[in-house]
Amino acid sequence: MRRFSADYLRRTRAGLWSSRAALDALDLPDRDRVLDVGCGSGEFTRVLDEEAGDAEVIGVDADPELLVAAREETGLPVVAGDATRLPFGDGAADLVACQALLVNLPRPDAAVREFHRVAADAVAAVEPDNADVAVESTVDREVDLERRVREAYLEGVETDVALGDRTVEAFEAAGLVGVTTRRHYHRKVIEPPYDEGDLQDATRKATGAGLADHETELKRAVGDEYDDLRAAWREMGREVVAAMRAGTYRRAEVVPFDVTVGHVPE
Repeated sequence: MRRFSADYLRRTRAGLWSSRAALDALDLPDRDRVLDVGCGSGEFTRVLDEEAGDAEVIGVDADPELLVAAREETGLPVVAGDATRLPFGDGAADLVACQALLVNLPRPDAAVREFHRVAADAVAAVEPDNADVAVESTVDREVDLERRVREAYLEGVETDVALGDRTVEAFEAAGLVGVTTRRHYHRKVIEPPYDEGDLQDATRKATGAGLADHETELKRAVGDEYDDLRAAWREMGREVVAAMRAGTYRRAEVVPFDVTVGHVPE
């Protein structure tokens, strides 16, 4: 399983659930016990808790450092556990859910089968389609470079980070029924006045730190061309910083998420 820092998860998931209509199919207000598997630093766990009323919401993750972050940031109970070997009995929770987990597992089908075992009523997965991300920017070369980096990342990553409708297939293969899916779009806009997060993102571009988050995957795809790609990325980042200083920089990114829900047969 691919691992991420708490800081990376906070940055990439910020603002994702400003609208929660896509979660309607999870029937959260009617739940008694909900597991958030692969909870990371707890962003989705908090959303589930806010929407599930009096239900018990528990975060589960295999990374002890992320569990500490989740516990500190949410105040909710967390449990150490592997997504394919959950430390719960059969039917222990009426809803087992995850966000951006299956795309990072080498065997997402094994995790879905385990979710089915632990769920008394339903399983839900919120998974990004990283092959269908759209970017607009007032810095022209940013759009082309992000496309090149995304294509290289998709080629170099060793898990299926663009599951799309294959999530439905995994649910049905695991024996879940009444499977539905709904696409949710996370739109992140950067425009004046810029906040601290916007400035940090620009700095990460200019220093190459943002690209370094995926260095292993990119090098696997482009090999010796990685250094040239990183140099171009840093130069683009400096253009972004200059445009922000002039107050002329605007950028919009849209990441689609598929919200898939399946039910345990009676």
